[in-house]
Amino acid sequence: MKSKMNIKSIFIMAIISLASLLFINISLAANTGTINVDVANLRETADAESTILEQITLNQEVEIVGEEGDWYQITYNNITGYVNKELVTVNSNPEPTEDNNQISENSTQENNVATENTTEEGTETDSTEEITLGEYKISEDTRLKLIPSINATDVIELKTDETVTVTEIMNGWACVETQTTKGWLRKDKLKKDEPVEEPVEEVTEEPAQETPIKTQYVNSTTVNVRQEANTSSTIVTTVALNTEVQVYSEENGWSKVKVNNVEGYISTSLLSNNKQETSRSQSTSRRTSSTNTSTKTTSQTTTAQTTTVPASGNGSAIVATAKQYLGYKYTYGGSSPSTGFDCSGFTSYIFKQYGISLNRTAAGQYSNGVAVSRANLQPGDLVMFGKSGINHVAIYIGGGQIIHASTPSTGVRIDSLSTGYYNNNYVGARRIL
Repeated sequence: MKSKMNIKSIFIMAIISLASLLFINISLAANTGTINVDVANLRETADAESTILEQITLNQEVEIVGEEGDWYQITYNNITGYVNKELVTVNSNPEPTEDNNQISENSTQENNVATENTTEEGTETDSTEEITLGEYKISEDTRLKLIPSINATDVIELKTDETVTVTEIMNGWACVETQTTKGWLRKDKLKKDEPVEEPVEEVTEEPAQETPIKTQYVNSTTVNVRQEANTSSTIVTTVALNTEVQVYSEENGWSKVKVNNVEGYISTSLLSNNKQETSRSQSTSRRTSSTNTSTKTTSQTTTAQTTTVPASGNGSAIVATAKQYLGYKYTYGGSSPSTGFDCSGFTSYIFKQYGISLNRTAAGQYSNGVAVSRANLQPGDLVMFGKSGINHVAIYIGGGQIIHASTPSTGVRIDSLSTGYYNNNYVGARRIL
């Protein structure tokens, strides 16, 4: 009888063991799962305070190799560790739902730990600039992260002022794209790209040309053309006997004239309506009976004598004069210190101080003087800019810099020729002196 009971006991235990093995095989059949939160921490032990071995992002598949209480033991990227069950959806045989209070407690505990790194820098505060989707610049050197966590794997290093495109916002993080990659960084590492204020495009029309009242001729051997109508004024050029001049007005014994594209003043008494007969032409007339021959000889004599002396001043003097007007206001169409300057009004005014008359617009001044290459620029040269045609002009002052009447907000200022708008929209240069 006792032997039969032992056999029966052994049979019952064998059945129980077989059932247990069957249960284990069924439970382990579901050996893969998917992460169901943005970031899940893979920990060294089944404890929310243990060391984080890896961070696994949303929808990543993991291999479930065991269980311990509220934790799955999983393998991910050849790393084995523990993840709270609430952060994993079992693919083939989901775990039964536990009591709501227990789920809330476990989920809250792990989620708090999972986000401990993202909140380490403090609660997100209102920013003076709201970050939205679009292009921004990096405000300081920073590292792009694989996921939105300060302890996440670095992707690349971004440099100050590098341009990125924001494609997604999550709490204090922004997902950005560069030309080569994509990743996450803190929103406070972004700033708006401040546009460079371009010079106001000049559309000043050529003013109506002043009409000369008459043509006259210099009646003295050498005559000074002065900047103002007085004998103490600067001499802008010197002309010889019988030089033809265009007279625009007469006042107080002085005539406003233009000669060889230079404007100035000559004493009215030194001008005549007709050319003066020279001693050479008189002797030629006596030796020649032909009136046509006499006229030709006189013309040749006159041509030989109608020369001018170059204007005074040099590039350094032009630059020194231009710098005296730094900070003067920009005025559309302005061409004097009292009214303010636009770009070509400023260059015209500076060169006029040296007896040199320039065309009124930036495009017009591109025909003044002679062309000079960018590599051979010298102080005093005019430099022209524009995106489609010429719409801005400045004076080169040396050292890769220009002085010009820039915009209404900046007035007359000095800028670099080698960067930004002026480097990218350089058209050409003219040497006037």
